Amino acid sequence: MSIRHALLALLTEGTKYGLQLRQEFEARTGEVWPLNVGQVYTTLQRLEREGHVASDETGRDGAQRRFRITADGQRELDRWLRTPPDATPPPRDELVIKVQVAVRMPGVDVREILQVHRRRLVEEMQRYTHLKAEADPDDIALGLVVDAELFRLESVVRWLDAADARLRRRPAPAAGAAPNEQTRPAGPAAEPAGSAPAREQARR
Repeated sequence: MSIRHALLALLTEGTKYGLQLRQEFEARTGEVWPLNVGQVYTTLQRLEREGHVASDETGRDGAQRRFRITADGQRELDRWLRTPPDATPPPRDELVIKVQVAVRMPGVDVREILQVHRRRLVEEMQRYTHLKAEADPDDIALGLVVDAELFRLESVVRWLDAADARLRRRPAPAAGAAPNEQTRPAGPAAEPAGSAPAREQARR
């Protein structure tokens, strides 16, 4: 996520200290994304060099230095809010890369690897579901973060289910071939397996 723009957004409410910005950032994001105070000050220094924030003269080198957003910073924040995230090319998803690598490795049970990751993701979904159930209904910040994570995790589990279905459709390897040296199936790609996470949680 863009820490620099999140800090700019907080500064639209008024002048604030660096430590105050860190505390408010964590509170506004439901304390799901902890932020190092050193990262806050490094980001503020960069924003100041860019002319997006300005600071007062008192406590120049200390924790009591106060920052405020500038007109340039406000324009940059407005631009960022209205710019859709870049969806092309696809991000280098580590899990996708792991599966692609495993498919080419002889002697690797790729479907077992898929299930290992699937179980871990379902555990994370259950954790966020419990967090949501225990949260204050009026805590909008936490609710938004939890909903986003649940939808994201469910989409990854659906991809794992689709990958597992695709692997099941592969033809058996030719005699003498390495286990993963197989040709592509001629048929269409398998469809996602539906909302598997929701079914699994319902069974629990």
